[in-house]
Amino acid sequence: MGSIHSFSHDGWTFDVDDTGEGDELVVLLHGFPQDRTMWRPITGALAGAGYRVVAPDQRGYSPGARPTRRRDYALETLAGDVIAAADALGVERFHVVGHDWGGAVAWQLGAAHAARVQSLSVLATPHPQAMIRSLVRSRQLLDSWYMLAFQPPWLPEAFLRGKFGQRFFKRQLVGSGLPAEQAAVSCRLLDSDAATPMLNWYRALPFGPSRGPGRVPVRTLYLYGARDFALGPVAAAMTERWVSGPYRFETLPDAGHWLVEQAPDTVSAAVIANLRGELSPNAASA
Repeated sequence: MGSIHSFSHDGWTFDVDDTGEGDELVVLLHGFPQDRTMWRPITGALAGAGYRVVAPDQRGYSPGARPTRRRDYALETLAGDVIAAADALGVERFHVVGHDWGGAVAWQLGAAHAARVQSLSVLATPHPQAMIRSLVRSRQLLDSWYMLAFQPPWLPEAFLRGKFGQRFFKRQLVGSGLPAEQAAVSCRLLDSDAATPMLNWYRALPFGPSRGPGRVPVRTLYLYGARDFALGPVAAAMTERWVSGPYRFETLPDAGHWLVEQAPDTVSAAVIANLRGELSPNAASA
């Protein structure tokens, strides 16, 4: 596999970080409101363990891949971008690690493209079907208020680009445990022409499958931070219902939503063990 700095799909160009020289490929998928730089605390550990690690700026974040239509951010379209990255490298099967919205794309890949996926490692994000069911069985709907706030056109962008909105957003991110330097990256993105594409990930929800991704037959690790401010424990606990393959669920008691930044050593060790197939499934899933 030759080193790449970008790949193309559907007429768009995606920037990537490409690290390591292993024979097995690991694709790292960031979420909102971050870019590929979020993975740098663990990229070295994954590459040092013998893996080829590719972290793209996803659709809407990469400067060359910012369509403005909501429907261009449906989960299957986003998963297609990842398949295109693997194809650009000439790789048939690959590992996927996803956080936040990147985790949702990971679930879609594991369900709809299982033949291409060697393993899933999902950070923070429950399976979308578990998320949907938790909305009426917990306080998740209240915790997801921002998803509704992002639905109107242009108004959220105008707020997030203003001085007050930038200060408010950065304060919220740092207060939830995201390091200030990463919060600054997020604010710069939302103060650019990436703002509408980034929010369109939320606005595209009506364009996805009505029931979300199906069951996932591939080996899966799900890491959840007990102090997550956005994603509650009910959906996390329910996620095992939608994994039919070997499944390992671990809760990090002292971490919140930003697992890579808050617990990089724990995350990298768990992910590497999952890549190698060394994690035993939870008793209920065995």
